[in-house]
Amino acid sequence: MRARSALVYALLRLLAFFVPFGIMMLFPVLREQYWLAAIFAALIGLSLSMLFLRRPLDDVSMGIAERREARRRADSDEAVEDAFRDEDAASDGTVR
Repeated sequence: MRARSALVYALLRLLAFFVPFGIMMLFPVLREQYWLAAIFAALIGLSLSMLFLRRPLDDVSMGIAERREARRRADSDEAVEDAFRDEDAASDGTVR
């Protein structure tokens, strides 16, 4: 996973929440009921991120998938070495 893509995605998600929250805090009614402004900002931020942040999310998801695949390949190298050692032991007739 690229740290830059994860950082960009996290910052954009935070902006998608704090910009609507800041705008709503300008209204006197929502300033008194800040929890309601936070709920509305969360819903607006979620909607904005679903609509406009698809590409950064795909970059982060792709990075995570590549990292998991690399780890899986590293694990399978050990299995290949074990199988090779077992074949070698079977052809020698010895048990290790």
